[in-house]
Amino acid sequence: MQNKKYTSYAQIDRELEILKIEKEISYQKLVFGVQKTKENLTPQNIVNDLIGTYSSAIPYGALVSASVPFIIKKAVPFIKNWISSKRKRGS
Repeated sequence: MQNKKYTSYAQIDRELEILKIEKEISYQKLVFGVQKTKENLTPQNIVNDLIGTYSSAIPYGALVSASVPFIIKKAVPFIKNWISSKRKRGS
């Protein structure tokens, strides 16, 4: 990387402002990427992605894709409660 030569403090200030804005843009891109990753890693989205991938192989894809999210919404809290009750009993 070449050293830049500045002829005034105004040029330096302008360059620092540009770098500050670029840093903020990069940070916001990172935050957005983390949010999208969190959204994609929910059980419902994982199952939906699997159903979308294999829907051509499953003849009843519409039925499965409609019922699996409902089942997951009911099963996940049940499993969490079951695990937490096992922990409480074991204490």
